[in-house]
Amino acid sequence: MAERRTRPGAAPKKYMWRRAAGQSPVNPPEPPAAPLPSATPADPASETASVVQAALYRDGVRVSSPTTLAETFRELREQQDGMAWIGLARPTESELLSLAGEFDLHPLAVEDALEAHQRPKLERYGDTLFVVLRAARYLDAPEEVEFGELHVFVGADFVITVRHGAAPDLSGVRRRMEDSPELLKLGPEAVLYAILDAVVDGYAPVVAGVQTDIDEIETEVFSGAPEVSRRIYELSREMVEFQRATRPLVGMLHALMAGFAKYGTDEELQRYLRDVADHVTHTSERVDGFRQALADILTVNATQVTQQQNSEMRALAEAGFEQNEEIKKISSWAAILFAPTLVGTVYGMNFDHMPELHWVLGYPLSIALMATVCTSLYFIFKRRDWL
Repeated sequence: MAERRTRPGAAPKKYMWRRAAGQSPVNPPEPPAAPLPSATPADPASETASVVQAALYRDGVRVSSPTTLAETFRELREQQDGMAWIGLARPTESELLSLAGEFDLHPLAVEDALEAHQRPKLERYGDTLFVVLRAARYLDAPEEVEFGELHVFVGADFVITVRHGAAPDLSGVRRRMEDSPELLKLGPEAVLYAILDAVVDGYAPVVAGVQTDIDEIETEVFSGAPEVSRRIYELSREMVEFQRATRPLVGMLHALMAGFAKYGTDEELQRYLRDVADHVTHTSERVDGFRQALADILTVNATQVTQQQNSEMRALAEAGFEQNEEIKKISSWAAILFAPTLVGTVYGMNFDHMPELHWVLGYPLSIALMATVCTSLYFIFKRRDWL
């Protein structure tokens, strides 16, 4: 966790000279290689658009609610043992640079907070912790999981939250902490715990909603619903994102717990963080189970689709076989009937020089020939099971 900031009488840190109220340290630090951003904020009207809420606390009690960053900086300089909690939503570059200059935030962390689309992680830059969290919420109407991104800067006497997206709603976290001054007085570490706890608790409705979706998908798979494959695919993609949001948190919380002794974390706060770590582990395991379940369901669905296709192909083959049998019968009778027609056609030409026309036995012979040919064809087709 972050160490407490050096107070008057101790060796000043490199950012203390910016926060001194008009006093210069005896031994000012070396200036940085590149000039830091100005702590002077931009137009106050523009900054209030993204400053969701800012407050100053002392001993766990809110003592001030400034409306601009400039006012927050000024009042924090005047406070003794105070803590600032600044909440931003999609801040502008000038606002983040203003915060960076005031609280000595690392440029890499500021760049990540400005660009967003970061993976969950925990980085330490000097005395400042930089935490990236992926919050999630379940939307009932479209049955989808919506993800938000939260960046948290935790210093010795400040907490800055930068929110990208609708989730999470930190107003409830602030109310909870203000209703628990004994916990809030533990400092920025306690606020970080509360934020982590809120993000992790927000996963529970998502887990419940996804479980319901999977149960419905299983029913649709075995009932042969045509659109179930698309639903499985879409939910699988959401579970990939959910897994990316939850799995890194396990390592992040274990890293925090590993630093308990080094940074002198309060014992009660240690218990709270261990509880959050347990919840994260449980959620991560559930998400892993969801991905495996969806993979199994997709396999079952593919098997059922294949079986259905095989059944349809078998039915088509059987229909084709029956059709072939009918065609054989029709063709056989057509051939049988063609023989007398051919004979009758030959003797129906009425040419003058056809000896059979004036032969006494011509007619009986032609009838016998027709009967013989038809009978022969009938027995031939019958032997071949065409009739």
